[in-house]
Amino acid sequence: MSIFFTVVISIYTLMHAVVFWGIHPLLRGHSLWRIATLVWLALMIAAPLGVRMMERQGIDWLARPLAFVSFIWMGLVFMAFCAFAVVAVAQLGIWLIGLATPGLRAFSLHAPAVSLGVIGVVLLAGWYGTFIEARNLRVERHVIETDKLAPGRDRVRIAQISDVHLGLLNREGTLAYIVWKLREIEPDLLVATGDLVDAEISHMEELTRLWLAIDPPLGKFAVTGNHEVYAGLKQSIDYMRGSGFTMLRGEARRVNGGLTLAGVDDERIRGKNPADEIALLKAQPKDRFTVLLKHRPEVAEGTAGLFDLQLSGHAHLGQIFPFRYITALHYPMQDGMHALKGGSRLYASRGTATWGPPMRVLSPPEISVFDIIRKP
Repeated sequence: MSIFFTVVISIYTLMHAVVFWGIHPLLRGHSLWRIATLVWLALMIAAPLGVRMMERQGIDWLARPLAFVSFIWMGLVFMAFCAFAVVAVAQLGIWLIGLATPGLRAFSLHAPAVSLGVIGVVLLAGWYGTFIEARNLRVERHVIETDKLAPGRDRVRIAQISDVHLGLLNREGTLAYIVWKLREIEPDLLVATGDLVDAEISHMEELTRLWLAIDPPLGKFAVTGNHEVYAGLKQSIDYMRGSGFTMLRGEARRVNGGLTLAGVDDERIRGKNPADEIALLKAQPKDRFTVLLKHRPEVAEGTAGLFDLQLSGHAHLGQIFPFRYITALHYPMQDGMHALKGGSRLYASRGTATWGPPMRVLSPPEISVFDIIRKP
C-alpha cells in the first residue's frame, strides 16, 4: 500500500509541476507570487492525505471543508494538466520545426495569454462540472424483451445505482435526491453495483433511514466494490445490510417474476477467477432471466451466454473529461449497453454520484432503469 501511495503522490506532484510550468509566464518578475504559488501547490499535494488522516481520527468538522477545497482543486488541476500538456507538446513541435525554420523560433505558446486562456477555460469547466453537471442526475431508460418472464408477468422494472460513494462529501443531500428520484421511478427491484460507500463510514448511521424508505416489492440487492474494501469490508457489508440490501457474494437468488439475480464480490476481495463465475452462472436455470451484478465492467472469459444482462459500474466514464480515454484503456465497455456473444448484454453505469472531486465534466451521473418486458 505504501508503494501505491508513493506512486500516486509522485504522479500528482508531476501534474502540479506541469501546471506550474504552464502558469509560470504569469509569475515572471513576481517573486512573492511565485513563492506563494509554490507553497499553495505543496499544500494541495499533501491535502488529500491530510483529509484521510483527519477522517480516520473523526475530525469531520475540519476534514469536510478541506476535502471540498482540495478535491475541487484536484479536478481543476487534472484539467489544467491536460491542457498545459497539450501546450507543451505543441511548443516542442514548434521548437523542432524551428530547427529547420529559424523564423519560427521566436513564436512561443508559453506565454501569458495562453496561460490566462487555459485558466479561464478550466475555471469555467470546473464551475459547470461542480454546480451543473454533477447535480444533473439523469434517468437512463432501457427496454429489454425476453420470453423468460413468469406466466402472468408482463414487465419487471429494475433500477440500478452504482458508485454513490457515500462518505465525507456525499451525504444526506446526495442520498435524499437519489431516493426522491427512485420513488419517481417506482422500480420493482433495486440493485447497487458496488462502491455504495467510500472510506470511513462510521459516521453514516443517519443515512440508513433514507435507504429504508425505499422498499421495492421484489427487494434490494447489492454487491461489493473496491471502495467497500477501502472503507473496511465488514463494516461496509454491515452498513448495507442494515440499510435493507441483500448482499450477493458469489451467490444467486430467485425473485418473483421469473428473474434470477447473481452477484459476485469485487476482484479486490476474490481475485480474478472466472471459474467461480462460470460455476455460479451454470448452476442457474436457463428458463429464467438471469441478471449478473458485478462491479467492474468486465466479462469473465467463458461467461458470455450464461447470463442475460450484466450490470456494472466502477469506471465513471472517467468522470472528468478527458480522463475517459485513460479509463477506456482498461475498461473499453465503460459506458452504456454492449451486446455480447450468446445473446448476453453488459450495461456499464457512469455512476450515480462522484468520487474525489465533486464534479463531473461530460459524464453526468445516472440512475439506470431496465424494463424487462415479455416478448410479443
